[in-house]
Amino acid sequence: MRVDLFDFDLPQELIALRPVSPRDSARMLVAKGDAALVDFTVSDLPNLLEPGDVLVFNDTRVIPAQLEGQRGEARIGATLHKRIDLRRWQAFIRNAKRLREGDCVEFNAGVTAIAEARHKDGSFTLAFEGDEPVEVLLERAGRMPLPPYIAGKRATDERDRSDYQTMFAEKDGAVAAPTAALHFTPELIAALDERGIRRETLTLHVGAGTFLPVKADDTEDHVMHAEFGEIDADTAARLNAARAAGGRLIAVGTTSLRLIESAADEDGRIQPFAADTDIFITPGYRFRAVDGLMTNFHLPKSTLMMLVSALMGRDRMMAVYAHAIAQGYRFYSYGDSSLLLPES
Repeated sequence: MRVDLFDFDLPQELIALRPVSPRDSARMLVAKGDAALVDFTVSDLPNLLEPGDVLVFNDTRVIPAQLEGQRGEARIGATLHKRIDLRRWQAFIRNAKRLREGDCVEFNAGVTAIAEARHKDGSFTLAFEGDEPVEVLLERAGRMPLPPYIAGKRATDERDRSDYQTMFAEKDGAVAAPTAALHFTPELIAALDERGIRRETLTLHVGAGTFLPVKADDTEDHVMHAEFGEIDADTAARLNAARAAGGRLIAVGTTSLRLIESAADEDGRIQPFAADTDIFITPGYRFRAVDGLMTNFHLPKSTLMMLVSALMGRDRMMAVYAHAIAQGYRFYSYGDSSLLLPES
């Protein structure tokens, strides 16, 4: 499909630079099949779901994966996006033309890394020196990797270390937050529990590739970056049992959705999974296991705009986004939410 089919005009003032407080006071646009669009807030979620439904969260934790340093006189910026092993990460490099294989980059706070190999996409493998765990080095020298549409408008600050982390964050490894879950609070979780809405967690370490623009003119020519995901056997069994009992699986965020669909077989049963996934969901995709999606509003011509169009239909999503823009919804990572429930 042509990538420009997923384009739309977004007023810059609708790009959220900070989250609302409290988090569950964000607005939420509900699209249920072809029914009229309805404006709610995230705190209304318990009454919009049914007992037995399951919300599926991503428990990845964002690490301070952006580093600034030097190679000789050259300024070098690095955004880690995929772990290779305990000391090596693949990283997107700013000013990569000044970096060669074998060079040592001196980052802030005495952190150093060797540029081991250049990849076809221009990124590098960085091997961090020393004995301290890389996570400790990053806490000392790194900063939170805010999306370009926020970082280009204001500086990253200490507040982002908590704002850009969900309440479910447990497993280090993401360089972008699973932002749909940023809206959840302990109070909202308590209300969901009382309503009989169940929840499960899985892990997909979101990579910086999620922010890369689609440069191809046709979706067939776009190459997705791989991300590591994991669903253990017990979680897979509970998800399958809930669905067999008539409950709906509602993915909280496109990361949870992509991992569930990667792990589901042709019959819609979710299998244990621990591997990279580069699943690219576009209109025409047959969903196997996910029954709905809670997600923020995405960039024009992005792979995520294509994913929600696959779930609801392109024309329907263009109408959803036109409504959101007309009503002044806040967009992107720190913005408002939507609940997308296709016809069963």
